[in-house]
Amino acid sequence: QAQLVESGGGLAQAGGSLRLSCAASGRTFSNYNMGWFRQAPGKEREFVGSINWNDGTTTYADSVKGRFTCSRDNAKNTVYLQMNSLKPEDTAVYYCAASPPWTSRYLVWGQGTQVTVSS
Repeated sequence: QAQLVESGGGLAQAGGSLRLSCAASGRTFSNYNMGWFRQAPGKEREFVGSINWNDGTTTYADSVKGRFTCSRDNAKNTVYLQMNSLKPEDTAVYYCAASPPWTSRYLVWGQGTQVTVSS
């Protein structure tokens, strides 16, 4: 059974950094797009960034471009979200998700990890 487990969330000060990890297991995610999403209280879930597991192609939301970086470690079956220059508005629950190559939908989701940025 495919499973994604996020870790690395916590409390950071504005201007600080955090790195989230997403460990994948239960199947091969080769050529999947691995996405990061976030949901703040009272707001809809929004796309943050993604990376193609096969070729490393990345995409980012405008709100995080230049501050956040997606990467992957094939040997560890893990994708990362490096978050720099954090802002209080980055506070949210962050989710990792997987989209297979035959669809644009994200079909496998992690449980989420809380990121809180204080001003």
